[in-house]
Parts: sequence; structure tokens; C-alpha cells
Amino acid sequence: MNPAGEWCLIESDPGVFSALIKGFGVEGLQVEEIVTLEKECFQKLEPIYGLIFLFKCIDDKVTEGNIVEDNRLENIFFAEQVISNACATQAIISVLLNLDGQKDVKLGGTLCDFKDFTRSFGPNLKGVSLSNSKLIKEVHNSFSKQQVFEYDQSGPKSQDNYHFIAYMPINGRLYELDGLKSGPIDHGKVTTESWIDSVRAVIDKRIQRYAANEINFNLMAVIGDQKDILNKKIELLNKDIEVLQNDNKQDKFLRIEMVRSEIAFFQSRLAAEDEKRRGYEVENIRRKHNYLPFIIEMLRVLADNEKLIPLVNAAKEKRDNRATTSKRVNDANKKPESVS
Repeated sequence: MNPAGEWCLIESDPGVFSALIKGFGVEGLQVEEIVTLEKECFQKLEPIYGLIFLFKCIDDKVTEGNIVEDNRLENIFFAEQVISNACATQAIISVLLNLDGQKDVKLGGTLCDFKDFTRSFGPNLKGVSLSNSKLIKEVHNSFSKQQVFEYDQSGPKSQDNYHFIAYMPINGRLYELDGLKSGPIDHGKVTTESWIDSVRAVIDKRIQRYAANEINFNLMAVIGDQKDILNKKIELLNKDIEVLQNDNKQDKFLRIEMVRSEIAFFQSRLAAEDEKRRGYEVENIRRKHNYLPFIIEMLRVLADNEKLIPLVNAAKEKRDNRATTSKRVNDANKKPESVS
């Protein structure tokens, strides 16, 4: 369990973020990973409601766009990050609480109540309220790694820190929602059709500020629930077949077969979606499970049966043999130095 006040680190994974959304009580949404900034990768997922971007923090004071400080804040949910490790949840909640008019999306009671409660708050107080939300914190920390030992964390920490932010269109403008800033960052006017092109350029420009060999980025899209979308398409196509069966045109049976072919295609996509979600569920169980008691018990049983030390010695021997073989291969591949 996490000590009071602490939030665990969250892995940048669509299965994890989809589970967070579901845990908050939201219906009609899921998260998918985007592997490149090519336009086609975005088109396959449309409509996209928002993007979650993970990047490595660097000592960079450059801020593209303008920080919003005027009355637009009254119509944008923006919370400052006031607690460590909460940026993943803050990024996804920033997208969820700024959705407007999506008929197939239901926020659920928890987030609707939270949005209403904090409506008149400033960014800092919204951040404090979010960090003190019991349910939001419990859902976030459900992905903490269970441990049987407490580790001393007072030693030196990794030099690399990562941060989640969100991008989405709100009231005809593209905004960057970063809890470490004092307000939303305005990246200019967009339309429902053009915002993806604009955000691709913004993200690409941000990536260009890093070294050429830097690859520690991750981008995810918040999209409609694909199972719901596919089921609705199949339902409409089945209705088309019912209509066609009462048709007297000569090409009636050909058209019915064409519709059935479409249904089969969407059913195959639906089966693939079900398989993917089962995979997500298994991976999330593994993320949350504590394997240490099993490992300790296995080592104890091996030791009781006097098998542990022989196995350790055998492993060491294999390691040494691999090192020796690798050295011989490297020596053999070395070219002799030319003598001038």
C-alpha cells in the first residue's frame, strides 16, 4: 500500500489508461497508442477527442503558445499539479472534464460531481481538490506495485524524470494542458477537422528540441469505445438486410451478400478488439500482482531440497561460458592493425 499522500508512478500504456477511465466510472471511451506522427496513424482512430503525450523532462524554459490567464479559464477545466506522480491521472482527467457534447460519452457520477464541485475554483485549488479525491486516488494507486518489503528511498534517484500532458480542442482552439504550468497553453484557432494537423506540428516541434537520438516519447489518443462503435455498425447493417429482403429488385441477393460481407469484416474487428482487451486485462493483473512471496517460497523449497546452490553455481558457469565465448568472437573479429 502507498503511504498517505503518495501517488504511484503510472506506466504509459493504453491498457492502463483505458482501465483508469473505466475505474473513474466513464463510459464510451478508450485509449489507443499512436506510434508515429504520420497523418494516417491518426485517421485510423478518428474521431479523436484528446491526446496524452509522455516526454522526458529537460532543462528547457521554452514555452510554445500563450498561457491563458483571461476569462476563458471559466470554461476550461485546468488543475495545477500539486503532488508528485499524479501527472498521468491529471492528463487523462483534463481531457475527460473538458469534453463537451459527445452524446456517446458518459462521465459518470464521480467526475460529474467533481467537475461541479470545483467549477468556481482556480487552477491551484482544483489541483488540491483532485489530489484529495479519495476515489480518483484509489483508482490511480490501484496500479501501484505490491511489495512485502519497504525499501529505503533516501538514496540517489534516477536522473530521468518523465511527464504526462494533454492536448485537445476546446471551443475552437487547441490547448495544451500541463499541470506544471500556471494555466492552459493556447496553440491557436482550430476546427474539428484541422486540430489533428495542428497538434501534430506542435508535438513534432517539441520533439525537435531534444537530441537526435532521444526516443523516450509516447503518444496516446482518447477515442470512442471501439466495441460500441462496431456493434452499432453491425446493428445498422443487419437492419439494411431486413430492408433488402423486402426489396424486389433483381440485384437484391447480390446486395445482401455485399452487406453480409461488411458485417463479417466488422465482426472480425470486434473479435480482435475483444482479444486485445483480454490481453490488456491479463497485463494489468500482472502489473498489480506481487510475485515476491512466490519467489521467496520457491527459493526456500529449493534450498530445503539442497537444489538452490547447485542451480546458482550452474547459472554462474553458464554466465562465465557466455562471457568467454563472446570474448573469443570479438577477438576473432578484430582486424589486425596495418603497419605503415
